[in-house]
Amino acid sequence: MSTQTPSGTEAAVTEAAVTEATEVTDVAIIGAGPVGLFAVFECGMLQLRCHVIDALPTLGGQCVALYPEKPIYDIPAAPELTASELIARLQQQIAPFQPRFHLDQQVTELQRRDAAWELTTSRGTRIRARAVMVAAGVGAFGPNRPPLPGIEQYEGRCVHYLVAERERFRGQRLVIAGGGDSAVDWAIALADSAAEIHVIHRREQFRAAPETSARLHELAAAGKIQLVIPYQLAALEGDGERLGAVVVKTLKGEERRIEADHLLAFFGLASKLGPINDWGLGAHNGVIPVDPSTCATSLPGVFAIGDIANYPRKLKLILTGFAEAAHAAHAAYAVVHPDRALHFEHSTTVGVPLREP
Repeated sequence: MSTQTPSGTEAAVTEAAVTEATEVTDVAIIGAGPVGLFAVFECGMLQLRCHVIDALPTLGGQCVALYPEKPIYDIPAAPELTASELIARLQQQIAPFQPRFHLDQQVTELQRRDAAWELTTSRGTRIRARAVMVAAGVGAFGPNRPPLPGIEQYEGRCVHYLVAERERFRGQRLVIAGGGDSAVDWAIALADSAAEIHVIHRREQFRAAPETSARLHELAAAGKIQLVIPYQLAALEGDGERLGAVVVKTLKGEERRIEADHLLAFFGLASKLGPINDWGLGAHNGVIPVDPSTCATSLPGVFAIGDIANYPRKLKLILTGFAEAAHAAHAAYAVVHPDRALHFEHSTTVGVPLREP
């Protein structure tokens, strides 16, 4: 059994292999979105070791899955940066602490074992941790798959529901299906590197932000993108391993065949708390009640941070989640080291501590 190993910056902070034996760490973080990643930093500053589990095959959570190229304006000291840039900077920030990532798997069980928690994932990975942080956003994500016969055999090779490595599509013939932010963002982002791009949408109007929709039409006018409107996906052609073409139809039954190497289907991601609902955390309407001063849940040593955490007058902002990560990390220190006093010092004083062997 092995952990999915992302490319680029992610490879610097991800160890590829995991064993079937139970792994031991200080803190297990459920969710690899911005808040989960920043929690690694806050824990690392306190010399707490972290393992991070996420249901998606790449880091970044909802940010990267839904709007990777969208600008974010409310990150302190960063007037504007994209979701992908934010995740890349967080990866760089946490690299010195060498977190372990277990991607493309969901935590299915959380059980108390003596003075620690044991987490089991959908891949059979077992992790034992003194403290647990649930940074699952609005829950585990899964793609809304188009109902095309035989689509499963192409998934991961020629059919994709998110983009992990844009270089994979350089020089390729792409069909991008969808009318929201993800479809439009990636059509624009890949326009200069793909051999061909056909964007399939069943309506004339796109649901993306006005400025990006305008940019999409500019690229279409320049011949860099072909807009196939109003059509919807009808069938795939290929040998079961490699895609040859995508067949699309209008509502009137008019058919068109588009030769393609890859289909990128962006029909949104379905989210659900799943097993988290059964852990006794008091989850209700997709959120978990916490003590705002520590982000502690009703279970000892289990914290919730980010959008999934709830308390009176909560602001669902990334920067709020960052602050919650700091609160939870300091509270977790007392759980991991109950016999030690924490003498907090600012990072300007202590720098970035090296991970202890």
